[in-house]
Amino acid sequence: MEKTTKIIFPFDQSVVKELPMIDKTDIEKVLETAHNLFEDQANWIPAYKRIEILEKAAFIMNDKSEELIHIAISEGGKPYKDSKAEILRAIKGVKLAAEHISQIKGEQIPMGLTEASLNRIAFTSKEPIGIVAAVSAFNHPLNLAVHQVVTAIAAGCPVIFKPASATPLSGLALADILKEAGLPSGWLQVVLCDNETSELLVTDPRVHFLSFIGSAKVGWYLKSKLAPGTRSALEHGGAAPVIVESDADFSEMIPDLVKGGFYHAGQVCVSVQKIYVNQEICDRFTEEFATATKKLIVGNPFDKNTDVGSLISPKEVNRVEEWVNEAVAEGAKILTGGKRISDTTFQPTILFNPSEDSKVSIHEIFGPVVCIYPFTNRDEAIKKANALDVHFQAAVFTKNLDIALETAKKLNATAVMINDNTAFRVDWMPFGGRDASGLGMGGISYTINEMTREKLTVFKSKSL
Repeated sequence: MEKTTKIIFPFDQSVVKELPMIDKTDIEKVLETAHNLFEDQANWIPAYKRIEILEKAAFIMNDKSEELIHIAISEGGKPYKDSKAEILRAIKGVKLAAEHISQIKGEQIPMGLTEASLNRIAFTSKEPIGIVAAVSAFNHPLNLAVHQVVTAIAAGCPVIFKPASATPLSGLALADILKEAGLPSGWLQVVLCDNETSELLVTDPRVHFLSFIGSAKVGWYLKSKLAPGTRSALEHGGAAPVIVESDADFSEMIPDLVKGGFYHAGQVCVSVQKIYVNQEICDRFTEEFATATKKLIVGNPFDKNTDVGSLISPKEVNRVEEWVNEAVAEGAKILTGGKRISDTTFQPTILFNPSEDSKVSIHEIFGPVVCIYPFTNRDEAIKKANALDVHFQAAVFTKNLDIALETAKKLNATAVMINDNTAFRVDWMPFGGRDASGLGMGGISYTINEMTREKLTVFKSKSL
């Protein structure tokens, strides 16, 4: 009997679609298709053709933007205005990938610098790394697919894409668009499968590159199982810390942090989670932050007025509720929220001064919960912000340039935002975690470069 997976609308748990899944016996055919395409260089898609395909795909995506927004909301539950922003970002990402193809290039290596290197000319060139296996997360179903799939196509690699089981529809829609745009058969294969089958795929020696976005537990496990020579990029989560100094600009900071903390119900790997506030302004900060948070509208993500939608599943609502209750039992004070609204939604919640040992302090919450901790010594606050083994993006709010730069230097993060929230991202900047938070850097051009490898050619001739 064929296995299927049901795609559920997170807000009301209605079934959107039921799709067939492949099993272990189907993986060989998928890998063989990709392997045969890559092994014969006559099959490789020339650069000009890749540019044409991606430019046309961006045009089609723009034309179908409302349809793509609807798909993303129905499977992921992200509110309309945020899903719209995601689709516009995804279109821009495809354009960025098309533009970067012209920058996939090598350089001349000087010869004749020693007698032994006379009569030679040498240069490097970039080649596609090979078969890319891409395993994705649920929270940005179209934009993540662009970052993993379109980059592989731009680099000239066949790609096998395994979307999150909860949100495969956006990836399938992208595959249809790329096919319509002229991508030859086999260059993108979307597979829906269980974790065991997915592991069989990514650990196959024919896979040259694993692109993984998801939990640290799964990502590091898969990396440990990769075949010798398989390269990888891992993007996990964090517990994004923010340092707020006494001279911060409240008018800009409060709405910015509210957005950064509760966007997509906090289900973002760089959501504002831990805010360390100078004791001098802590009362004012907590009051204004709580007041702004209470104004957020929680509801159906298809409603254009909704600010915060549902979590991806009722199981996640249960987990967030447990963590909040635990934090309160261990001394945290609820400033606003703290309770479930329904089986699928949770109130935007602010916890004041939870124990540093509570789950909300030591793990990525991935829900609509922000923690505030007062401090009197900034260095001590930075030390606490750096104490976890996850380090991704961080932020500092201050108008003092020296404090801003000193804090940015001391925070253990791959990116530090000054007077902006931790969730800021544009798709042409480097993006990724360090330490337990990941490996390698994302961002359209950075990912394309990681999906290529360098070849040196040395030509010897007496005439040189």
